[in-house]
Amino acid sequence: MSIIGFDEDLPVAVKHDVYPFIDPSAHYTAQTFAGKVVLVTGASRGIGLETAVQFAKAGAHLVLVARKQATLDESKQALLDAKPDAQVLTFAADVTDSGRAQAAIQAAIERFSRLDVVVANAGAIRAGSSEAGFVDGNPNEWWKVLEVNVRGVYNYLHYAIPELKKTRGTFLVTTSRLAHIRLPNNSDYGLSKHAVNRLLEFAVLENPQVKAFSVHPGVVATELYNSDDIHIPAEDSVSLSAAVYLHLAAGKADYLNGRYLSSNWDLEEVEKIWKDKIVAANGLVSKLSIPA
Repeated sequence: MSIIGFDEDLPVAVKHDVYPFIDPSAHYTAQTFAGKVVLVTGASRGIGLETAVQFAKAGAHLVLVARKQATLDESKQALLDAKPDAQVLTFAADVTDSGRAQAAIQAAIERFSRLDVVVANAGAIRAGSSEAGFVDGNPNEWWKVLEVNVRGVYNYLHYAIPELKKTRGTFLVTTSRLAHIRLPNNSDYGLSKHAVNRLLEFAVLENPQVKAFSVHPGVVATELYNSDDIHIPAEDSVSLSAAVYLHLAAGKADYLNGRYLSSNWDLEEVEKIWKDKIVAANGLVSKLSIPA
């Protein structure tokens, strides 16, 4: 079966690890996020945990959200090992539960009195999805991916927006390049990420006080990656996307507000060569393709 969309990417240099333009050490030195509050879902491992650690090193207070308290306790300890004086709140919740999402936001406000950044990182992929399409696969498993990846983001966006408006804060979501690549038998995952990208476009349209970015983290050998059998090589470090999140939340690339971007893109090159074109053409958003 054919794969469609590999050519739908910005033609810039590809990065697989942290590079000088987005090096988070500058934020560690400056304590860029001192006194600010960052909530991360899917914070028990991988990209979520590394993102929390980087924000903590840059001075932020952290709210860690994941399904199991035991893994949250481990994550909190790992974060404190990296930043012993970090202020950390853990909150066990399934992101698909809107009531728990509301409670998580409330807990953050009760503890820290503000919310500045939300990283909606929790996600799901259907095991063995590359072997069964939406007709052959289990429909409940197919829909569960949509529940986690779309509703799980919407829940936190819905309840966080009023607080982020107060701080003129930032909402970041871990999306995927598979939102644009049509890979057979991955309709659930690809559709969920495509929908999330559009959701964030609506978020900034309706709430211009808040910045929002859909970020492809690259291909990282996380537990989620290992649960599937797509066999795309995992060439990217877990630190890369976390550093991109810091870069965006620090206001270093506001021209990408409301847009999709990839952690693999050399953002220095994007800024120098593509920034004006992106803004002028309202690029990197979902559009109907009209033949020339």
